[in-house]
Amino acid sequence: MPTDTPNVIEVLKPGLATSVQDTGRQGYYHVGIPPSGSLDQYSSRAANLLVGNAEDAAVLELTLLGPDLLFHSDTLVALTGAQMTPKIDGVAYTGNTALRIRAGSKLTFDYVKRGARAYLAVSGGIDVPSVLGSRSTYTLGAIGGLAGRRLQKGDRLTTGASRPNAGEGAELPSALRAKLDTTVELRVLTGLYHYRLTAESAQTFFEDEWTVAPEADRIGYRYKNGRPLHFMEREQPFGAGADPSNIVDACYPIGSIQVPAGLEPIILHRDAVSGGGYATIGTVISADMDLIGQMQPNYRARFVSVTMNQALAARGEYQHRLALLREALVR
Repeated sequence: MPTDTPNVIEVLKPGLATSVQDTGRQGYYHVGIPPSGSLDQYSSRAANLLVGNAEDAAVLELTLLGPDLLFHSDTLVALTGAQMTPKIDGVAYTGNTALRIRAGSKLTFDYVKRGARAYLAVSGGIDVPSVLGSRSTYTLGAIGGLAGRRLQKGDRLTTGASRPNAGEGAELPSALRAKLDTTVELRVLTGLYHYRLTAESAQTFFEDEWTVAPEADRIGYRYKNGRPLHFMEREQPFGAGADPSNIVDACYPIGSIQVPAGLEPIILHRDAVSGGGYATIGTVISADMDLIGQMQPNYRARFVSVTMNQALAARGEYQHRLALLREALVR
C-alpha cells in the first residue's frame, strides 16, 4: 500500500518556466481549452515510471533553466528528457535514474546541455487539484497546475501517497531515452490550405532547412531562415484579412503549421488556441510532436511530407516504443 505521508517541496528559485504538467486534458478543445500537458509526453511518462508512479501522474516540466527545490521529506525523484544534470546538495547525479533524496536536502540543476525540457517526477506525483480531468497548467486560461501559473519563489508543493514498488537506482535504458538531436526531421501531412501555396513555395517549404526562432514556447514554435512562402493571389473573401495567408477562420489541430504573411512557419503546440484566421498548410504528425518540445532556439528542422498511411505507421512505432518503456520499467 502507498504510504500516507505526503512530501512537501519548497520552491527556492522557480527556474525559467517551470510548471506542473501531466498527459493533458482531452475533450475541451472545441470550446477553446487546449490539451496542455507535457510537451515531451514520452519523457514525462518515463520519469513517472522510474519512480513507480502511474504514467499520467503530474510532474514538473523544466524549461532550459531548472528550479532550486527544498525537500521536507524523504522521497524518490527522477529526471528525464533534456540533459540537465540534477544535483542533490551540490553533488551531481545521473539523469534518467531514480534517486533517493532526504528530508532537508536541496535539489538543483546544472545548465541544460542538450534538449529544451526536462521532466521531474516525484514518488506519488505532484498533488494539485484536477481541473477538467487534468492537473496540467494552462497559463493563458489560468487553470490547472498551481493556481494556473508557472512556479514562483516561495511556492510549496505536496505529493500524493508514495508507492512502495518504486526502487532507488532504477535506470532508463539508453536506447529508450529522449531523442535530443540538434537537427531533426518533422513529418508533415499537408492540408488544409496547402493547395493555396504556389507550386514553387509548396516545394521550397520541404527543401529548406528551418531554424527555431527565439519565439518558441508551449503555444507555438516559430521557425525562420527558410525562403518566404507565397500564396496564390485571390480576391479575399469577406471577413478575411488583406494578406493572402489570411482566411475567414478555421479550426487549428495541435501540430498545425501556419505561416503569417508567408514568412515564418509556426507549429502550434499543446497550449495553442483552437482556431483563427491563418491558413494552415499542414500538420506535424503526432509521433513527432515530442521532438519539437525538445528543440532549443537555433536548433534546425527539415519538414518531410508523408502520407496518411505513413503517419499511422509512425504512430504505431511510437506506441511500440512506449510498450518497450513499460516493459523495462514497470515493476
